[in-house]
Amino acid sequence: MATRVPAEVPDGGWGWVIVLAAFLMSALVFGIIRSFGVFFVAFVEYFSEASSHVSWITSTAIAVQQFSSPIASALSNYFGARPVVMLGGFLSSSGLIFACLATNLIHLYLSIGLLSGFGWALVFTPSVAAVCQYFDKKRTLAMGMAFTGVGIGSFVFSPLFQYLIDEYMWRGALLVIAGMMLNLMVCGALIRPLPLKEDLTRAVAPGEGSLCCQGARSMIFDLLDLSLLRHWPFLTLVLSVTLINAGYFVPYVHFVAHAQSIGFDEYEAAFLMSVAGVMDLIGRLLSGWFSDLRKMRLVHILILWTMLTGLSLLAIPLGRTYPVLMLIGMANGFCAGALTPVVFSLLPEIVGIGRIYGALGLLQMLESVGGLLGAPISGWLRDVTGNYTASFMVAGAFLLLSSLFLFGIPGALSCSCVLPARHPQTKNAEEEEECKSMDGSNISVLEEQCVPIEPASIASRNAEVA
Repeated sequence: MATRVPAEVPDGGWGWVIVLAAFLMSALVFGIIRSFGVFFVAFVEYFSEASSHVSWITSTAIAVQQFSSPIASALSNYFGARPVVMLGGFLSSSGLIFACLATNLIHLYLSIGLLSGFGWALVFTPSVAAVCQYFDKKRTLAMGMAFTGVGIGSFVFSPLFQYLIDEYMWRGALLVIAGMMLNLMVCGALIRPLPLKEDLTRAVAPGEGSLCCQGARSMIFDLLDLSLLRHWPFLTLVLSVTLINAGYFVPYVHFVAHAQSIGFDEYEAAFLMSVAGVMDLIGRLLSGWFSDLRKMRLVHILILWTMLTGLSLLAIPLGRTYPVLMLIGMANGFCAGALTPVVFSLLPEIVGIGRIYGALGLLQMLESVGGLLGAPISGWLRDVTGNYTASFMVAGAFLLLSSLFLFGIPGALSCSCVLPARHPQTKNAEEEEECKSMDGSNISVLEEQCVPIEPASIASRNAEVA
């Protein structure tokens, strides 16, 4: 039986269930990653290792999660998002269970860093792509609501993890969290596939042929959508997000340790992360609401939040009293939260919704360099200088530099130029390549070249697919 193809993105309906599932998944994945700074202190004390060595646990997990995202995209294109997310939930839980048995840091690198990190990749990328597919006009708001799970998770998990460590030691705490991770499988079961015309027409575009008739090499190329590596606006965004990642996760690894190093007790330090988590939640919702008003271009909003997040990181060493440090942490949480949904909403505007799985996978993989190096560089600076001042200064500098690279996205220097929606079907192969290599000089001709498909053509191609 042929799958019914929606005439357009529904902007709601079952999409709100997808948003709920993505909310829970973001809480269980990134809420836990952000709260892992509580375990950072316990690991340093138990294994008697340098801060830079322990920092590699979280950095490895983040890097593997991002570097493995193209695999998640390819598997989702082939099998669908639902089974991929459910498998990811199982692997995430398994990694934390094995971590309970660790006797040295290498075991934690392998269990949490590699196994759980790979599971998180299978969860995160398909869930974000599913939300993008179900929404258009309300996409940024939907993304903001889905990512509020990160803020709520940060608020709840930081004191919860500290309590679990006090009651059951870090091994018992990891075992409890592993049980929580199994809920990712339930969330994955809620994802319902949504075939769109853009996906189907792209799959049968002239000159490409059927996927099953291509060789294994061409099949992998299409599943991973590697043609995006020739897409300059996409690569500009990737470079900017990589620099963001180099500083973005530093406070979630070292903010608790920094607060303890200047004289605050462990619960006061954990509460700082909880308050920052609440502000993160508010920032995501307000950013999503404001972005969908279209008063400003998404790229300009992203530049604004990136700069403010960088400035808040530079200000963290200035907080020597608890109220001041809390205010700075609140500002950082708000700006960091507001930044995230804009990144993922800007991506479909650059590459088109039909290529969202491949684009998300490649974006996550290429930006993994920043996530891998950011926290260890911060930890190394802490070991060299004896405090976290240089760590936060360098992290803030990475985000400020990223905001400058964002001006390289076509039209970013103009307030009136609107980046046109990408359509996967063009008049011919040469024009498609010209659309893919879009720069500021040919934005005006895109609307003439990237023409819509005639309804009769769509109907015939859908019949072929069926």
